Amino acid sequence: MNGNVILVGAGPGDPGLLTPKGRQALEQAEVVVYDRLVSPDILALIPSHAERIDVGKEASHHKVPQEQINRILLDKALEGKCVVRLKGGDPFLFGRGGEELELLEEYGIPYQVVPGVTSALSVPAYAGIPVTHRDYCSSVHIITGHARAGSALRIDYEALCRTGGTLVFLMGVNALPKICQGLLDAGMEPKMPAAIVEQGTLPRQRKVIATLEQLPREAEQAQIQSPAIIVVGKVCELSDRFDWFDHLPLKGKEIIVTRPADRSGTLCDRLRQLGANVTSYPCIRTVERANCPELDRAIEKIGTYRYLVFTSPAGPEIFFQRLFAAGRDARALAGVKLAAIGPKTASVLEKYGLRADLVPKTYDSDHLAQLMAQAEGPVLLCRASRGSDALPELFTKNGIPFEDVPCYDTVYEAPDSDKVLELLKRKVLVTFTSASTVRGFVKSLPGADFSNVLGCCIGPQTAKEAEKYGIAVVTAGEATMDSLIECIKGV
Repeated sequence: MNGNVILVGAGPGDPGLLTPKGRQALEQAEVVVYDRLVSPDILALIPSHAERIDVGKEASHHKVPQEQINRILLDKALEGKCVVRLKGGDPFLFGRGGEELELLEEYGIPYQVVPGVTSALSVPAYAGIPVTHRDYCSSVHIITGHARAGSALRIDYEALCRTGGTLVFLMGVNALPKICQGLLDAGMEPKMPAAIVEQGTLPRQRKVIATLEQLPREAEQAQIQSPAIIVVGKVCELSDRFDWFDHLPLKGKEIIVTRPADRSGTLCDRLRQLGANVTSYPCIRTVERANCPELDRAIEKIGTYRYLVFTSPAGPEIFFQRLFAAGRDARALAGVKLAAIGPKTASVLEKYGLRADLVPKTYDSDHLAQLMAQAEGPVLLCRASRGSDALPELFTKNGIPFEDVPCYDTVYEAPDSDKVLELLKRKVLVTFTSASTVRGFVKSLPGADFSNVLGCCIGPQTAKEAEKYGIAVVTAGEATMDSLIECIKGV
């Protein structure tokens, strides 16, 4: 049975501009065929089981010829696969999407098209340029600045000048001098405002605003590279006035987020919304212990404990899985008080209809220990095998009977260490939300130079761990994501 093909417009680069329908298509993909202009943040959404095929098209060089791309789509669909063809921008706007459908149509392969946000409109918006404005123009015209190999650009410059509208040229970096000269020769005013915007909608976005006659020279001086778009029209003079993107508080800052993959999304998204260039580097991962007889024995006598203590969101999830597997439910905790290290851990308890009795105002083991200093035992501490010593030491010192049950392990890993090592050559911020993220980061990069790293730590314990490895630190005022982000903004 044949599969199907979905052409998906990935948008201009900002992952927030990928449409919900495009994301849904990615989630069901068995094969993803993608171009150079698809951002790494969107590629990260591809399911781990899906086959990835990089066809890397770029100006004047096709890693894989178009005819071969068409054939790949057909062959994978004939294998019965759900194939997503992921293209930068919109697949039907100079994206050759129509050509890719022709062969599928010939063989009767089912296909769909998911439009994407085009850079022709979104990149100017991120540069503060409204492509239409009733005080300036009433039309916008989108033109390709890229010709077939061996062919000259076929642009009717005189017709474009007569429109009086905003002109947007895609894929025209190499042809910028010819485009500007063509418009000048057709009679456009040399002082007409113009712009070129590089890496549009991404944190590394740069723009050059100039007159039409000066733009080629100023773009060359700024070393503007592809991908970039060219905008010509009076609306370009509004760029500085309406430039919201360059004014974001974290615009251009390089930030590495070290949280586990299943918990990094919110922090990464919030930092990106503030303009940061974020690299997700989940160098630790929690792994449930397949065999945990200590936890099984503790569950058998769960009613004998006075307190059940969790020091991360993973703890309650694993505990309740084992509780249910033993044929019991939350009623087994009647009379047992619950302590959680912070609101995220407490929110997991709420999923099971339970509310934490103790949550420290500062979310770390030291403050949880202080809060439990007068607790009555016995206490069941359900946590990672490599946990802080603060709680066991306090219980021992105060004579509180307790059992320390390691129900999961923290595994250190290096998902993309080469990329991170390259980032460390320049100034970079690294977020640390626990001492284990510090250890994972350091262990994953043996021999690395951390002199350019500023560790943004969620609390004193985490900062102390980072300082052991010679990492300069700043520490959030409170152990919360909001406070950590405010700390980063203040750097």
